[in-house]
Amino acid sequence: MGCLSVLAGLGLSRKVSLDVDWWLILFSPALLLLKNKNAVSLAVVVFFGLGLGMWRGGIYMERLAELKSLSTRQVTIQATAKTDAVYGNKSQIEFTASEIRLLEPDNKPLAGNAKISGFGVPMVYRGDRVQVSGKLYPMRGSNQIRIAYAQLQVVGPGNSWFDKLTRTFSTGMENALPEPQASFGLGLLVGQRTNLPADVVTQLTMVGLVHIVAVSGYNLTILVRSAQRLRLQSKYQRSLLSLGLIISFILVTGFSASIVRAAVVSILSLWAWYYGRDVKPVLIILFAAALTALFNPFYIWSDIGWYLSFLAFFGVLVIAPLIVQHFFRKTPQILTLVLIETLSAEIMTLPLIMMIFGQMSLVALLANLLVVPLIPAAMLLSAVAAVAGAMMPQFAGWFALPARLLLTYILDLIHMLSAIPRIFIHLTINPTLMISLYVLVIALVAVLHKRLKHKPGNNTLEVIK
Repeated sequence: MGCLSVLAGLGLSRKVSLDVDWWLILFSPALLLLKNKNAVSLAVVVFFGLGLGMWRGGIYMERLAELKSLSTRQVTIQATAKTDAVYGNKSQIEFTASEIRLLEPDNKPLAGNAKISGFGVPMVYRGDRVQVSGKLYPMRGSNQIRIAYAQLQVVGPGNSWFDKLTRTFSTGMENALPEPQASFGLGLLVGQRTNLPADVVTQLTMVGLVHIVAVSGYNLTILVRSAQRLRLQSKYQRSLLSLGLIISFILVTGFSASIVRAAVVSILSLWAWYYGRDVKPVLIILFAAALTALFNPFYIWSDIGWYLSFLAFFGVLVIAPLIVQHFFRKTPQILTLVLIETLSAEIMTLPLIMMIFGQMSLVALLANLLVVPLIPAAMLLSAVAAVAGAMMPQFAGWFALPARLLLTYILDLIHMLSAIPRIFIHLTINPTLMISLYVLVIALVAVLHKRLKHKPGNNTLEVIK
């Protein structure tokens, strides 16, 4: 209830402006009443959560007003590139940036992320500090401002060790594998799909597999869950391997928002499993949602990716274990489990995708069943190829041969599925229908949970393990 109240407070702060600083200070002593579980304690938690959310949201509403006041004005900013640049429309290089500071017409920091495109430099790499001059326009979504046809100047190259690591990794992949296998391998490992050919991206979208090459937590989830299923000698070794994979993946991908969200959920689930804690998955999801939304309220206000992430987490961590416990006497085989988890994630994300994007793939479940079990091996072999291409390029072809064969097989399989007639349909639903579908799903989940709560072994984390 506290996490839900925080999220509600952040949402209300868009419409209601209250000065809650003093209110939170005066209300803090009431937290001493939380020793007992009663109506008073619940009211304290709810009001404190609402106040915390509205206080944090009010700060970002002021920053959002600053961005709107600069709309259509000529500005000069400095920002740090979050991604490597790619060539876009009319030979402009495009990239996203954060850590924005306004230089002209004022000198102050700005909140949010920016989508930048312009001219003046041949390339911008992730971590570079870039000066940008052009007209500023507010945006909705994961980026809050947009500057196009800008004059660009790199004022400080990115010299951090993990930026260098990523560049070396990408160069090694390109040395070891031909295209489009190299770009596809980078997409699987670090979510970089900007270099993928347009026809490959289209095919991935048509078969419902674009998530495997997106900057998302899906790849991280696959890695961690695969590590948990390895037959290592102890729980400690599996936990240490999973934690190492999480940290390495975050460093290589550059702390993207979706990866950090997945890392928070994975670490909380890992901690609960390691210490034998019976922590409800819903609590883990709500805690991660409240934590990330407090860190950046723009997520809950306009970032569709934030909503899709937690809807998918709900499907995988809540719905899938309920289906397994209801229809199976023991944990199913890996292919069956992948199908159930994919179906559960699709159930939770499809209504929002249909409302926002108006599209649906009829072979998504089949494609995920055929391809997703191969992704852990493809990621491992691609990483071996990239390391070989970076450290010993003269022998990289031999080390990269297994990755080349497997990636080619996956791409050919995707091409075959996308060639099936009428497997990709455009269908848009209205918000009322979308909400009705989610209410129906939650009601069915509640009914399943009620039927199973008295059965022995009702620990969804054990199913996930």
